[in-house]
Amino acid sequence: MKVLITGGAGFIGSTVAAACLDEGIDVVVLDNLSAGRAEFVEGRTWYRGDIADGELIDRIFAEHPDIHATVGCAAKIVVPESVARPLHYYTENVTKGLALLGHLVRNGCERFLFSSSAAIYEPGQGITESSPLRPASPYARTKAHFENVLEDVAAGTPLRAVSLRYFNPIGCDPEFRSGLQVRRPTHALGVMIDAFHEGRPFPVTGTDWETRDGSGIRDYVHVHDLARAHVAALRRFDAITSRDAGGTPYRPVNLGTGHGTTVFELIRAFENVTGRPLPVEVAGRRPGDNAGAYPDIALARELLDWEPVLSVERGIADSLAWHARRDLVLAADADG
Repeated sequence: MKVLITGGAGFIGSTVAAACLDEGIDVVVLDNLSAGRAEFVEGRTWYRGDIADGELIDRIFAEHPDIHATVGCAAKIVVPESVARPLHYYTENVTKGLALLGHLVRNGCERFLFSSSAAIYEPGQGITESSPLRPASPYARTKAHFENVLEDVAAGTPLRAVSLRYFNPIGCDPEFRSGLQVRRPTHALGVMIDAFHEGRPFPVTGTDWETRDGSGIRDYVHVHDLARAHVAALRRFDAITSRDAGGTPYRPVNLGTGHGTTVFELIRAFENVTGRPLPVEVAGRRPGDNAGAYPDIALARELLDWEPVLSVERGIADSLAWHARRDLVLAADADG
C-alpha cells in the first residue's frame, strides 16, 4: 500500500508517516513547510508545494499511480491566530481543502482520511460521534465545515472519507524522528514544560468545575497512538466506508483515551515523571473557559480495533525528552 500524506512534515503528519513506514505502508509527502520541518521528511518521498496546486497533484499521481489513499493532515491549527486571521484560516483549511478534493477525485483517488478535531464538539464527558457540535473558534469551525463538505462529497462522488476527531495529542515519535516543533506551545502540557524549565509556577485556571477534583478535564492521547489509529483506518478503510446496504461512505471516529485527565491529575503525573514538585498558581476561571471534555471511544474500538496503549506519563516523558531535541531542530531558524 502507498498513501499520500498532505502536511506530512508537521507534528502529526510526520508521526503518521513514520508509523505507516514502520508498518510497511509506503508514503508520499506533500507539504509547503509553512509550519512543517524539512528534517521531518528526510529520506522520504516529498513534494514541496500547496494542496491547492492542481498541476502538482496531477504530477504526484502521474509519478505514483499506485497511491491507495490520501491522509489529510495539512491545516492551520492555532486558535488565537484563527481569531485574528479568520479569512486566512477559511482559505487554508476550507477553500484549499475543497480544491484538494477536486484534484483527488479527478485523479481517481477515492479514499480520504481526514485529520479532524474534537474542538468541534460541545464540551462534555463521554462524548460520542453523535454528540452536539459547538465549535468555539474560527479554527474549530473550519474543521466542522470541512467535515460537512466531506459528507456531501462522499454522498455525491466516488470519494469515501473517514474523519478522525483527535482530542489532545501529546508525546512525540517513539524513535524521536519528529515531535512538536513550535517553541511556545499553548496547550497545557507545553505550558507546563516551559514553566518547569523556567522555574515559574504553572497556572491552574478554575478549581470549581463540575469534575472529579474541581479542575478542568481534557483527554490527552499519545501522538503515536493517534498514528497507529491512522494505520488501522487505512487497513480497514474499505470495510468501514462500504456503500453496501447499511453502510456509509463517510465516517467520523473519536480518538482519545476515553477517560480524560484533570489539570491536577496532569500535574501529579508530571511530578511522578520528573521526580520533582511543580509549583502551581491557582487563579479563577478565564472568560471562555469550560470544564473540558473527553470522548467515548467505543466506535474506534469497533471499527478500527484500536485503543490507546501509551499512558499519559509516557506522553509526558516523551514530551520532556523531545524538548531538548526540538530546540536543536529549531536552532537554525532565522528568528532565533
